[in-house]
Amino acid sequence: MKEESFEEKLLHSKALLEKLMHPEVTLEESVKLYEEGLKVVKEAQVLIEEAKTKIQVIEQSNQSMDDA
Repeated sequence: MKEESFEEKLLHSKALLEKLMHPEVTLEESVKLYEEGLKVVKEAQVLIEEAKTKIQVIEQSNQSMDDA
């Protein structure tokens, strides 16, 4: 199964939120949707942290090249 991109995770979480807001959703289904939403948001946060780390490495590498 292909890993979702950050943007896909955002769309997925938005779709889950829209489902949660539907008045006919049962309590049990709401809990499942909420749990899935939290999982997707945490995964998106990991992707953000990985991107930040990559950017810092690139910046440090470029700075090292400029200092040389």
